[in-house]
Amino acid sequence: MSGDLASTNRSKNQALVTYVVLPFIFLTVALLGGLRVSSESHAFMFLPPSLITLVLAILLLILFVRGRLIETRSLIAGTNPPLTNVTHIWMLLTLFFACAQAFNSVLPERGLLHWLFSFFFLWTLWNNQFSSFDARRLLRSLVVLFGTAFVLKHMLLASLYSADGGLLKRLTGALVSGVTLGALDAEQFAPATGYISFFTLGLYLVGLILISFTHPQTTSTDLAVTPSNES
Repeated sequence: MSGDLASTNRSKNQALVTYVVLPFIFLTVALLGGLRVSSESHAFMFLPPSLITLVLAILLLILFVRGRLIETRSLIAGTNPPLTNVTHIWMLLTLFFACAQAFNSVLPERGLLHWLFSFFFLWTLWNNQFSSFDARRLLRSLVVLFGTAFVLKHMLLASLYSADGGLLKRLTGALVSGVTLGALDAEQFAPATGYISFFTLGLYLVGLILISFTHPQTTSTDLAVTPSNES
């Protein structure tokens, strides 16, 4: 009797996370990922995802499927009720836009730096398409990937081009901008933008972790298969 009750509660909690919590988290990420705070007026600005972030989001979703973080065959199947398929499609759509806006939050907004960061993400995701990994390894690599981009943009570059920095920082920023003829110039935002991006990336990773716990059978299956592939 207790086993049936535990199974029922587990199913209810899984449904709550899949149909309510995850879409809410990913919609929040999609909103905050494009949010910027002006350094002058401190007004909020929303930057829509660029085309390159949509391409990166598609590559990342393919990695989610290959790494068995999400099982499209079980989420969208002819044996599922129509409403279940619709809610799963909605969750996948919110995940797609959350991925795009997660990239948007750590990409420089313009100039050569924007394309350097984009090439870094594109090269990494493309190489991973031909690598063998499981869901846990994929999540760890995403933490390193987004963490590195966050530190470079919101800590290193923001400090280098900040108008409130010291004399040495301003001279270094001006020197870099002058040598590269403005190609490495970065748009300046208020420090609150970095905090928003940090919260956005943290919430995004929490959503991905919830997916792995909501569908534990995919992770366990992949972990069981991986050693045999390596041998």
